[in-house]
Amino acid sequence: MERLRKAMERARADRQRVIQPQPAPTPDRESSTSAPREADGSGVQIRYTRTARVAVDPHSLQNGRILLREDHPDLAGLHEGVADAYKILRTQILHRMRAKSCRTLAITSPGVGDGKTTTSINLAISLARDVNQTVLLVDFDLKRPSIGRYFTGRESLGLIECLTGDVELPDVLINPGIERLVILPGGKRIRHSSELLSSPRVVQLVEELKSRYEDRLILFDMPPLFAGDDVIAFLPHVDAVMLVVEDGKVSRTQLDHAGELLGEKCIGMVLNKADSGSTSPGYYY
Repeated sequence: MERLRKAMERARADRQRVIQPQPAPTPDRESSTSAPREADGSGVQIRYTRTARVAVDPHSLQNGRILLREDHPDLAGLHEGVADAYKILRTQILHRMRAKSCRTLAITSPGVGDGKTTTSINLAISLARDVNQTVLLVDFDLKRPSIGRYFTGRESLGLIECLTGDVELPDVLINPGIERLVILPGGKRIRHSSELLSSPRVVQLVEELKSRYEDRLILFDMPPLFAGDDVIAFLPHVDAVMLVVEDGKVSRTQLDHAGELLGEKCIGMVLNKADSGSTSPGYYY
């Protein structure tokens, strides 16, 4: 697709980057599903009634470049450039999604190791820091779910159990100590994920997420685009898609193929790992 190819050329010229993360801490469960309420002059706030609130140590995510806390004195310098870059990415995403009346965004990459999960988490955190925005981040990489481990340090019940068992959605949601952000972990990995993603149960779950959180943006961290047909199977259920591309790793042919598969739902591309000396993600339409 010519649009993505031109975006890649502009991105390489800017030589910007996002760095990847590593797992971390332990949960401190509280009684906590979120019920949004307006706060005087401070935007949207959340009251947790069943969602598990997780106490996460900011230092445990430091090497992983997860932007858990901007205001922590030991992490402010480390995160400054990355946080600013994600604010720019946040603004661009919000403008594009609002222009198209989108509420759901799938995030994918051509292959494994491009940094899409890091990008998904940091974008969700940055979006949640907008006082007028609430965010639900869903781990839809069902063969390799990992988002839950970033915040709890272990596998936990999640999306898979909601789809295949008797677990209720509110009982697997977690809040990582960031106001206006809720995470739905992936749960236990499964092999035949594309069949599940195209099933009526998934359609029902996505509609439940949309109706339960009418004022929220919902981000889906998807599997790599070329690792199977999961993304294509799920594409009809989301409003928009963002592609995370590792610089120098994808060919023009692959980029064209990605554009053909994602079509008009692709609202932009993040060029990742473009320069070892940079800390900023590059976002391109």
